[in-house]
Amino acid sequence: MRGQRADYDHWRELGNPGWGWDDVLPLFRKTEDHVNGANAFHGAGGEWRVEPQRLSWEILDAFRDAAEEAGIAKVDDFNRGDNEGCGYFEVNQKGGVRWNAAKAFLRPARQRPNLTVVTEAHVQRLTHVGRRVTGLLFLEDGAQHQVTARQETILAAGAIGSPHILQASGLGPAGLLTEHGVEVVHDLPGVGENLQDHLQLRMAFRVRGARTLNTLSATPLGKLRIGLEYALWRRGPMSMAPSQLGAFTRSDPRHRQANIQYHVQPLSLDKFGEPLHDFPAFTASVCNLKPESRGSVRLASADTRTAPVITPNYLSTEEDRRVAAESLRLTRLIVAQPALARFAPEEFMPGAHWTSDAELAAAAGAIGTTIFHPVGTCKMGHDPLAVVDERLRVHGIAGLRVADASIMPTITAGNTCSPTVMIAEKASAMILEDRRATSARTGSTVASPSSRVIGEPA
Repeated sequence: MRGQRADYDHWRELGNPGWGWDDVLPLFRKTEDHVNGANAFHGAGGEWRVEPQRLSWEILDAFRDAAEEAGIAKVDDFNRGDNEGCGYFEVNQKGGVRWNAAKAFLRPARQRPNLTVVTEAHVQRLTHVGRRVTGLLFLEDGAQHQVTARQETILAAGAIGSPHILQASGLGPAGLLTEHGVEVVHDLPGVGENLQDHLQLRMAFRVRGARTLNTLSATPLGKLRIGLEYALWRRGPMSMAPSQLGAFTRSDPRHRQANIQYHVQPLSLDKFGEPLHDFPAFTASVCNLKPESRGSVRLASADTRTAPVITPNYLSTEEDRRVAAESLRLTRLIVAQPALARFAPEEFMPGAHWTSDAELAAAAGAIGTTIFHPVGTCKMGHDPLAVVDERLRVHGIAGLRVADASIMPTITAGNTCSPTVMIAEKASAMILEDRRATSARTGSTVASPSSRVIGEPA
């Protein structure tokens, strides 16, 4: 999932040349290995495998038909720059097995002599001389180790980890650092601010006469069937991505592009990690793609082993509460369409008794949960809260870049994994370009960079 053309064009308009849709589309295509081969929007032969899902659920087909009846057209590709419509998600899998970034990019490079991977390690802080980062300190098996960078350090610990490490290293809001006894190396007010996430509102509906994972997995025979289907054909529920059917649409005509996204699943449960319900049901989760609410990530101690304070501030603006109410109403409109009537859907989460705008906003707070898309805490740009420039170099600091979802100025209109892969690919290209430019000025030879990847286990 890449998001929308408008996402990246907006990044460029914010003062980040080289990040518009026409700039980043070639990077998406370069890394992709799409099952249908290359075309104007998709690539073939790259590391990032994309395949259709290997499953079928009648209840999801019916939801897609109902969405069409409610005015949301069926589409077969969400990744052409305008993702409005309803269809099954394509997934990062190879033959029914998950294909993640570690398998795609890191595993093929593990044997290179210029790469060392250290896992089950914990980064304490970056080291520096003046305002130049020189490497980092990390703990492994209770012992402290130091790594010194010959050229530069790339921080890629994510929208939570990267600002936390920067703050513990003296790079962040001076007042916050001083409060926790951290020496201020460089006052960067934006480090840890601008946190954005997609809050999903999980609406659940009891149904009749439909096969769902709730009932299929409830019996020994059902579990055996699921296991055999995967063992023999790599198909079925054991090949399921977290969500199967998706839709992008507008919660209200005032929006120029799709501003909400659905993740629809043939299952229901009270909370993640808890058992499935013992009756047939499906869940239609809907999120605001472009929330106005902004949160923060702030260190709670100079010791990075202490978790940071994460404050998402979901639904903290009137517009976000309005979109939440519109989204819940639209979901009810879809579920009320004739295509789903034969399953007699009955809303039990949050419940049909929530009706007014104020009640629906309160219901959103009660059923809302993260969809695991935190971004923006080391945002790219040149405004007072920007942390990195358009080449991902930390403002006011030499020898340091950030390359992860934290650099997004604004969240993408869709799942954030593939945009983060694109950011990594662009960062790699810029690092090599800058190295060659430096070598050309000095007359030196560009050697293969030596890298260490240090962090918690993937």
